[in-house]
Amino acid sequence: MIRRIVLSLFFVLISLPLIANDVELNPDHPQRYVVKKGDTLWDISGMFLKYPWHWPDIWYVNPQIENPHLIYPGDELSLVWRDGRPVLELNRGERTVKLSPQVRETVLDKPIPTIPLSAIGPFLTKPKVVGAEVLDNAPYVVASADERLISGSGDYVYARGVQNDDVNDYSVFRGGKVYTDPDTGEVLGYEAIYTGDATVVTPGDPAKVDLTYTNREVQIGDRLLEVEEDDYDLNFIPRSPAEAMNGRIISVFDGVSQVGQYQIVVLNLGARDGLETGHVLSVYQAGDTIRDQVTQQPDDVVTLPDEHAGEAMVFKTYDKVSYAIVMKATRAIHLLDKVKSAP
Repeated sequence: MIRRIVLSLFFVLISLPLIANDVELNPDHPQRYVVKKGDTLWDISGMFLKYPWHWPDIWYVNPQIENPHLIYPGDELSLVWRDGRPVLELNRGERTVKLSPQVRETVLDKPIPTIPLSAIGPFLTKPKVVGAEVLDNAPYVVASADERLISGSGDYVYARGVQNDDVNDYSVFRGGKVYTDPDTGEVLGYEAIYTGDATVVTPGDPAKVDLTYTNREVQIGDRLLEVEEDDYDLNFIPRSPAEAMNGRIISVFDGVSQVGQYQIVVLNLGARDGLETGHVLSVYQAGDTIRDQVTQQPDDVVTLPDEHAGEAMVFKTYDKVSYAIVMKATRAIHLLDKVKSAP
């Protein structure tokens, strides 16, 4: 079962100081803003703040408003000052719309997301990161029903190791990249590449399995993992980690060499390091180590300073690694660039 990656804004707010001393407003901030469909919390935060992840420091929860920790289209946000410090107040807007020509009303009950869901949606359930033992012990495709080497949607295959008679629905995965820590050499996990969905039609050893959906060919040796529920929320709030974080980008999706805004990266930091969904990390372009051409000494090398290259927000964590989305890129971001706690 997928862990809910929701981090309720309410619980964040009651666990943090109401107002921080180092909040910096965006010089061009509005006094009021009416939330529109298509907005994200990150974008709205950037309207009011120099650093969008400082949002919890100025948000005021009005306990008299239903779900005051969620923001909906039509809500009005007002920037006011209390004791010389900025505070954002919420005025709940109209959340019903009349549709014509029929006489009916529809409640607009979906809060705005923190970040663009289209960018991270495919990564919430697949691909995933697993330990080597998970793939090694999972049921596997041993043959196709018609002796093909590869199969697709609508085909039948045979799988060995299906022992739970109470489970009929599986996702099909293939072992992908090995995630290794570039500094210590530790194996952090294995990418499980999603290839499709399958349903057991005839139990046994092997079991007969129907490939109900595939997004790529299914091969002999592919593994079957139990389907996880998609009961996640995305109401986590961007914020800097409480503890200092230092890590690296160890993988980049889509086969690109330079990473830009809204692209997904894998970090060598995870839950065991204290990383949580919503944590914002600054990305630094790692400085090159070069030979000093002035001294002409072969062993005289110098490492150039790391340069700030943007910010990334963690949206899914595993034990040893995590997925993050690049929210801002001020220069090219590359594999093995460094990440640190955002200010």
